[in-house]
Amino acid sequence: MISAILWALIGGTIIGFLGKWVAPGDRDNVPLWLTIICGIGGVLIGTWLYSLFFNPHTNGIDWWRHIWQVAVAAVLVVVAAGVTGRSKS
Repeated sequence: MISAILWALIGGTIIGFLGKWVAPGDRDNVPLWLTIICGIGGVLIGTWLYSLFFNPHTNGIDWWRHIWQVAVAAVLVVVAAGVTGRSKS
């Protein structure tokens, strides 16, 4: 249980930063904690969506699943930036 939470936090942080990096426009105004939340959401929702369309049990590293996770995290970062409405000023 603890290892699953730890992996979700580590993976969510990495996926969140990658999602922020590939999100269109300037998304530097999203706070760190929200980026991590978007990353965790990207991991969970991206994995779920991927398993709906493809075989989730593959050998080795499943790069396509990670691409789906980053894409979902990018969408969540864009939504979070719009909802929080933080400005750079």
